[in-house]
Amino acid sequence: MYCIETHDLCYRFSKEQSILNRINLQVPTGSIFGFLGPNGAGKTTTLRLLLGLLKKQDGSISIFGKDLAKNRINILRNTGSMIESPSLYGHLSATENLQIQQVMYQCAPSRISEVLEIVGLSHTGRKKTAQFSLGMKQRLSIAIALLHNPSLLILDEPTNGLDPNGIIEIRELLKKINAEQQITMVISSHLLSEIEKLVTHIGIINKGELLFQGTLSQLQTRQNLNAGFLFRTNNNAKALTIIMNNGWEATEQNEFLYLPTTDDLAIASLNRQMVQAGIEVYRMVQQQNDLESIFINLVK
Repeated sequence: MYCIETHDLCYRFSKEQSILNRINLQVPTGSIFGFLGPNGAGKTTTLRLLLGLLKKQDGSISIFGKDLAKNRINILRNTGSMIESPSLYGHLSATENLQIQQVMYQCAPSRISEVLEIVGLSHTGRKKTAQFSLGMKQRLSIAIALLHNPSLLILDEPTNGLDPNGIIEIRELLKKINAEQQITMVISSHLLSEIEKLVTHIGIINKGELLFQGTLSQLQTRQNLNAGFLFRTNNNAKALTIIMNNGWEATEQNEFLYLPTTDDLAIASLNRQMVQAGIEVYRMVQQQNDLESIFINLVK
């Protein structure tokens, strides 16, 4: 079952400037869905449409199995979000910021201490949010998004501007929330290595076109990319002969020879034979089948 579905979703700022072109998004219930794309690809526009912050022009949006256009209030009551930078009152404490939201959401006051505990800010007391680190502000924004017990969380660049330690903390926090609270999450980010460690499903958008959606393993299969080794030598033709004489098939990629294996003994043996044949091996690079490599290949 899908928590979010869009059908032929389109959006344009003008007749000449199309931002989204027939986006058919499917976010499985209970998943952590990483929404990836270069700057200007249409990520934030899509998230704004899902939250009703932009008026839909063409296509349809269904959340929790209901049409957003007809059930906007009920859907948003069950949706938490953080779009772009945190919006907080700097002269108020974390609790006071949450108290304002608690009145608007009309949820139980006891929920404030619960979400502060969840995001690890229960110790902040009367400290003003203006004195918070960026990571603490991100945590507080996530606490606000969780305040009304949503079933769906939409986060736009939740680790933007954080140091490496802060990024790890937010990543582990989101994984914990997803596992313990069973909340579906849609997270946009440009930090591909972090998304790879966090998400269960991936959607890739570029120039308003949805290029892929599914699991990482499905993406790897579709792109037909395999881990292997790249050799760069002063005589690639002679090196290719040695590789083929050892029963391997190699292909030329720019100035490199690509060998579809990461077997240590095979690589060591081939390197030794090349050196003994008078070939200078300038570089041996292991090609990883990671999300960054796949993303670059897909977008380009």
